[in-house]
Amino acid sequence: MQRIYSLLFCIIVFAGIANAQLQTPITWTTSMKMSSENEGKIIFNAEIEDGWHLYALTLPEGGPNPTKITFDTLEGVELLGEITPSVQPTETVDMIFNLTLGWWSSNVSLEQKFKLVGDGSYNIAGKITFQGCNDESCIPPTKEIFEFIKGDAITKANVETVAVAERKDNTASNSDAWWNPVDVPASEESAPQSTTDAPWWEIFLWGFLGGLAALITPCVWPLIPMTVSFFLKKNDSKAKSIRDAVTYGVSIIIIYLVLGLAITVIFGAGKLNELATNATFNLIFFALLVVFGVSFLGAFDIKLPSKWSNVVDNKAEKTTGLLSIFFMAFTLALVSFSCTGPLIGTLLVEAASIGNLTGPAIGMSGFAIALAIPFTLFAIFPSMLKELPRSGGWLNSVKVVLGFLELALALKFLSVADLCEGWGILDREVFLVLWIVIFALLGMYLLGKLKFSHDSDVEYVSIPRFFLALVSFSFAMYLIPGLWGAPLKSVSAFVPPLKTQDFNLYGGGFKEFDDYEEGMRYAQEHNMPVLMDFTGYGCVNCRKMESAVFDTEQVRKVLEDNYVLIKLVTDDKTKLSNPYKVTEDGKDVLIETVGEKWAYLQRHKFSASTQPYYIVLDNAGNAISPYRSYDANENVEDFKNWLLKGVEEYKTK
Repeated sequence: MQRIYSLLFCIIVFAGIANAQLQTPITWTTSMKMSSENEGKIIFNAEIEDGWHLYALTLPEGGPNPTKITFDTLEGVELLGEITPSVQPTETVDMIFNLTLGWWSSNVSLEQKFKLVGDGSYNIAGKITFQGCNDESCIPPTKEIFEFIKGDAITKANVETVAVAERKDNTASNSDAWWNPVDVPASEESAPQSTTDAPWWEIFLWGFLGGLAALITPCVWPLIPMTVSFFLKKNDSKAKSIRDAVTYGVSIIIIYLVLGLAITVIFGAGKLNELATNATFNLIFFALLVVFGVSFLGAFDIKLPSKWSNVVDNKAEKTTGLLSIFFMAFTLALVSFSCTGPLIGTLLVEAASIGNLTGPAIGMSGFAIALAIPFTLFAIFPSMLKELPRSGGWLNSVKVVLGFLELALALKFLSVADLCEGWGILDREVFLVLWIVIFALLGMYLLGKLKFSHDSDVEYVSIPRFFLALVSFSFAMYLIPGLWGAPLKSVSAFVPPLKTQDFNLYGGGFKEFDDYEEGMRYAQEHNMPVLMDFTGYGCVNCRKMESAVFDTEQVRKVLEDNYVLIKLVTDDKTKLSNPYKVTEDGKDVLIETVGEKWAYLQRHKFSASTQPYYIVLDNAGNAISPYRSYDANENVEDFKNWLLKGVEEYKTK
């Protein structure tokens, strides 16, 4: 999701107090409009506050909750077609869930057409279930009930006639005081902070680095002096040589940009949003990168038909002017494909996951610019060519190193497919073992202890190879503690989540409950304070806080020694055995799921409705510290001190 670096100091001071109030950033109104005597439409209007967004009607599994309109009663009418929005949702890649999500960030109307059947009487009733988020927090899935009735003989909507029971009959509570509303101490330290993801510049940077990597491959490096010499011989004046060199560089950029977009369009722009989560796509990309990696290791070469490059080369020789320069650039693209193809493929796979053509365009621009700059500079300053190292075995070594990296990256796509489908074949330990082996073997290769078919003998280890081997071995050593549950924060975006870890020495011994009443009883019996954690499966910032703060040794130690953790998921869709009604703001609200139960508890007791939401309670259910929310800075020390202060407050009561 996109974050915003624009909170002013005065807003920060009062944000803690403001955020503690119930938030209703999305409000609904429903209306019916007849287009003819027998046909009409129901209009659901959503008003969305600035800075918030409403999720689309369809979302990938494993992410936030989509907007859903359910018709519980349809008497005297027949629905026509699907629900259609007035504007299409914006698609954005969420880096935490690694999903492409759609949402509306401004007012939207959803329309459902229908036709009357029978004598003209009708009863249309149901509910709108929705979830909204901003850059700092989310509201839990919320329901709005709608009903349209005409005719005395029509029964009431069944959403109103579900058997209900009192809350205490469903929660087996021993202390109603635990549910009583409390005053939450306010503090400016509790104010959530904003952050931003920058996928565009990151994609450009990765593309640029990919272009630099392609430059030092065996297929591209020898072409630099050859092509530059061609331009210097072709032109008598230096000014014309410089102009032609710049034209050549621009042509390279255009060709690779068009080539990358063409490859992306082949998949279909409408399918790009499936790349992040679709298991089939990710398996294809996994296999593709494995093939590329094996090719780089020297098993075979991926080449375009030689007659293609010959035809283009002949065109370059026969034509004159700018057109000949363009054909020379096109020849470069074809001749170097065996080395640049795998890099381009990897880049497009990553960039396409952004959800539209902009990502591949930016990525390929970075790649082409990095590839074009040296050719242009050497043509302008030909004396620099004398300083270039000559081609040799070192170029093949570069290619092999890229092969190792391709194999490591391929595992990321296999992991995504595994997580999406729940196969469990590539959990965190297996993934880390494979990475450790890959980077250890890479270190051995750089030291000359491992040799492939196209490699030259390594008579001695150069200083650059030594330091690269040092980096590779060090990275492999860094990964090893992850086999026992270490968080490995620097690579958390690539490896499977910690929840897939079967063996975890870092797991901690603090007591965690997913039921409020049970957790409060345990804390009362053991005389311990409670850390309330209102979270959600679809809460992006909840995942970030858990991985960056809760999984650290400092915070885990404080929780083990001092707290009972009650973690309540407000979008848990598990049905309650006995739904019940509560009255909020003068209207009845039906509580049907476990998530709705905990969301109501948060609203009722703490006058809050966003996640993540952390607060320390005593054994009577009273708040003894200011609440905490999402911290964009992921300040572990600050969160630990907040927990320790809560312990001190508990002991003084």
